[in-house]
Amino acid sequence: MALPDTVVETLTALLGAEDVDRSPAALAASSHDTWPLSTKLANLGRHPYQAELVVRPRSFDVVPEVLRLATSHGVPVTVRSLGSSVTGQPLPVRGGIVLDVSAIPASHTVNERNMTVTATASQNGGDLEAALAQQGFTLGHSPQSLLRSTVGGWVSTLATGQFSSMYGGIEDLVTAYTVVLATGETIELKASPRAAMGPDLRRIFIGSEGTLGVVTSVTLKIFPARLPTLLSTVSMPTVESGLDVMREQALLGLRPFLLRFYDGDEARHALQDPTAAGPVFFLGTRGPQAIADAELSTLHELCTSRGGRLLGPAAAAAWMERRFDFSTVENLVAEPGGFAETIEVAHNWDGIGALYTALKTALAPLSDEVLSHFSHVYTQGTSMYVILLGRTRDDEEAVTRLRAIWDEAMRVCLELGAELSHHHGGGLARSPYSRRSLGSAHLVLEKIKEALDPAGILNPGKLGL
Repeated sequence: MALPDTVVETLTALLGAEDVDRSPAALAASSHDTWPLSTKLANLGRHPYQAELVVRPRSFDVVPEVLRLATSHGVPVTVRSLGSSVTGQPLPVRGGIVLDVSAIPASHTVNERNMTVTATASQNGGDLEAALAQQGFTLGHSPQSLLRSTVGGWVSTLATGQFSSMYGGIEDLVTAYTVVLATGETIELKASPRAAMGPDLRRIFIGSEGTLGVVTSVTLKIFPARLPTLLSTVSMPTVESGLDVMREQALLGLRPFLLRFYDGDEARHALQDPTAAGPVFFLGTRGPQAIADAELSTLHELCTSRGGRLLGPAAAAAWMERRFDFSTVENLVAEPGGFAETIEVAHNWDGIGALYTALKTALAPLSDEVLSHFSHVYTQGTSMYVILLGRTRDDEEAVTRLRAIWDEAMRVCLELGAELSHHHGGGLARSPYSRRSLGSAHLVLEKIKEALDPAGILNPGKLGL
C-alpha cells in the first residue's frame, strides 16, 4: 500500500529522520528472515514481502504512538527484532511499516528473592543467560536460537528450549509481561505466583506472533545454575523402544534435564559418526546429587529393560558444547541449489509412531536425507523434528522443492491429526493450514483479533487471519 505522507511526516517528527528508513536496502533486508525458503528467495534477488517503511524506535515508549497512528490510517505494522524466525513470522506480507525494535537498548533486573528476571523485549537471550550465569542463575530456557533471539520473540512465538523436560516451555516460565495494543493502550499481564481472578489473560498474547499486540517487557522465572548435572548416551534397538521409554518416564513424573531421542538416520549426525547404527538417546539429570543420581539410574533402567546399551557421557557432553550450532542447515542453504528445512510437529502417544513413519515415507522422495528426533515430552505425547537435507540443480529448483516439502509435511500432519507446530510457530510457512489445524477454535482467534486490533493492522496474513 502507498503510505500517506502525513504518516511518514509524523513518524519522522516522532523518531527522527535517521530512524525512518525508506531505502531499498532496508526494505529488502526486512523482507527476509532465516526461513530457508526466504533465504533462497533472497539469494535469487527476489523480495516478495516488502514494507514501504522501516521504523527503528530507540525506546519502547514511542510504540503506543506509532501503533495509534497506524491504526488511525489503517497502515499494516509488522514487528521485527533479530529476524531469527524460521517460518516467516516477521515478514510484511501486506506492506506498510516494519517496526524494527532491535535498536532499543536492552536492560534487565533480577529479583533474587522471587527468583525472577525482568527484561526489555529487545533483550538478546544469549546475553541475558550469560549475565545470569555470572550470578549463579539460569533461565532454564535454551532454544537453539538462544544467541540470536530475544525474550519478546520467545513470548510472541510460544518458544520452548532444549531443556523443556525439566523447565517447561516459555508459557511455563513467563510470570508477567507488558504489551501494547494496536490502539495504543499499554497492558500489564501478571500472575505471581498464580492467580484465579478469571481466565489467565497472559495466555492470550503468548504465541500470537505479533498479531494481537507488541510485547515490550517480560518477567521470567530463573533457577539455580550451579547444581550437579549428569549426562549419558544410550543406544536403543528401535524407534519404538525409545518412544516407549519417553512415554514411561513421563508417566513416572521424571523431569530429566536433557531428553533427546534420535532415529538411526539422525543419530549419525548427532554422534558425529557416519558408521553409527540405530537410534540413540542423549540423557541428562540435574539437581541435588542424590536426586540427579536416582533419576539417571531410573532412566538407565527404563532403557536397558528395552534393549538399550549404555555408551557413557561423552557424546551427550559433546552435543552440549555445540547445541547452538545451526551450521549444517545454514551452509547447505548457502550453496547454489542446496536446501535444508526443519519442521517440528507433535502428536499423542497413540499417533506419534504412525506420524513418524508417514512423514519419513512421504518426504523421502523430496530430499537426500530425512532425519528425525524427539525432544519435548509430555504425559500425552511428544514433539517430533523432521530435518531435510538435499541438493538440486539450482536455487530455483530448491525453492520449488522447499514448497513441495511444506505442502507434503502439512498434508500428512493434517490427515493424521497431528499438531502442525510444536514451537516454531505458524508464520508464513503454516498460515495456509491454520484454519484446518485449529478447526472451530479459529473463530475464537478471529473474534479476539477483531476486539484487540479492530483495524487489522498487526502482522496481517499470519495464523490464517
